[in-house]
Amino acid sequence: MIRRTMLLAASIFSLLFAGCETKAMNNNKNENKMKTIELTKADFLKKVVDYEKNPNEWQYLGDKPAIIDFYASWCGPCKMVAPILEELAEEYDGQIYIYKVNTENEQELAALFGIRSIPSILFIPMNDKPQMATGAMPKHAFKEAINRVLLKK
Repeated sequence: MIRRTMLLAASIFSLLFAGCETKAMNNNKNENKMKTIELTKADFLKKVVDYEKNPNEWQYLGDKPAIIDFYASWCGPCKMVAPILEELAEEYDGQIYIYKVNTENEQELAALFGIRSIPSILFIPMNDKPQMATGAMPKHAFKEAINRVLLKK
């Protein structure tokens, strides 16, 4: 009886452990599929605008229009917007960049753009001034802004 109980417990433990391992492997696969790009200050200076070199001039350095999501990991509305941005990054792959800036880690960037509430979304067209939107937006509103402001459709 004790042997059967131990065998049953071992079997259950094995199944639980295998389930956790599979879940961890799937999470790694999802992380590798992310199309949005996390920016640090150094990345921002190379890919978006070098405000240290040209402090009074906006000169976008990218080769495609971009969206920058200023967010924080604890922000509920930011968590709602994140999967929408991932979907859009996949839908508009090759046409635009979708960047993310964690305002807790990159406080200088948040201050530079006067971020007071999050999420704040910066739309950067190729040959025009950037435009800021605040608050969580539904997917259709993002698509409208991408098509109208960034891709000029």
